[in-house]
Amino acid sequence: MKLTFFDFIKGQLGEKVPPAPTKDLKGQTVVVTGANIGIGFEAAKHFARMNPGKLIIACRSKARGEEALLSIRADTGCTTAELRLLDLSNFASVKSFVQMFEDNNDRLDILVENAAIYMAKAAAEFTEDGWETSVYVNNLATSLLALLLLPRMIDTAKKFNINPRLVVVGSEVHYWTKFAEKDVFSENFFRTYAYKDSKLLRGRLDKLRYYDTKLLNIFFTRSLAEKLGKGPVIVNTVNPGFCLSNLRRDADGLQAILFWVFDTFLARTAEQGSRQLVWAAIGQNGDLDELRGAYISSMEVMEPSDYIVAGNGKAVQDKLWDDLLAELSQVDAKVTDVVRDYLSQ
Repeated sequence: MKLTFFDFIKGQLGEKVPPAPTKDLKGQTVVVTGANIGIGFEAAKHFARMNPGKLIIACRSKARGEEALLSIRADTGCTTAELRLLDLSNFASVKSFVQMFEDNNDRLDILVENAAIYMAKAAAEFTEDGWETSVYVNNLATSLLALLLLPRMIDTAKKFNINPRLVVVGSEVHYWTKFAEKDVFSENFFRTYAYKDSKLLRGRLDKLRYYDTKLLNIFFTRSLAEKLGKGPVIVNTVNPGFCLSNLRRDADGLQAILFWVFDTFLARTAEQGSRQLVWAAIGQNGDLDELRGAYISSMEVMEPSDYIVAGNGKAVQDKLWDDLLAELSQVDAKVTDVVRDYLSQ
């Protein structure tokens, strides 16, 4: 499928966003990352109104997280919401969060990976351990969190006879980017593309780096769903649409002007965007198999970009998966265990 800019405008202006679905989440545990603001915060409020056994908002900032938690409790009356700190710009924080979660929770029914960053500066920025920041947060750490929590989700399915869902927040911007074949099929794509020695990334426009991370999100969920097969855990990617967001707060110059125009005339509210996340997490009354590895937009399964589904897309997907595991298994040996014990080879 292709998405033109006209299609994007038409979707933003012409589509009426239906109400969020609702469900009794009694006894269930829900985790939403990046839940202190924006669509993550609004999604957390929706879940809070569904009587969850436990709602965990995972945030980087303790102060902002506590403020969000108080607001969620006040707005919804939810007494089972709690805050846990998670910094996706630090692998150690991801591992600490997972350990904390496993020590204190016997189930995980819904995981919504919403946290992401948009690096507005033209020049790439790198973490202390050498990775381009947006790829680190939006892809490497997000994927690490999903893989490390997967065993608890599978165990939840067995114990409680349900279909846990793992939702990764993507974007329609994935339609507007692709990777050069020589980069994908280099020794390791992530090293070639996103490590500190990468000349490729240093010259790539900031918005295209963000587009790339959203494309990588979809490749990841498709691979993970494929490896899970017909198992009980449902994995998908959801597009909330273009929403009012602090994600673009660091934009300046012409970029800031363009975003102002888009925000003023095209953007949905964060609450409207959050409805898509909720649908991906609890919606669909029909065949759940349709949601496996699906790209969800406008509360329905849509075909992702031609780059993903046509031509060499499957070979690209498989190579990116292998390269991702090669990197993450060095971060935490448990990744290798998860792949061996829970995923088909």
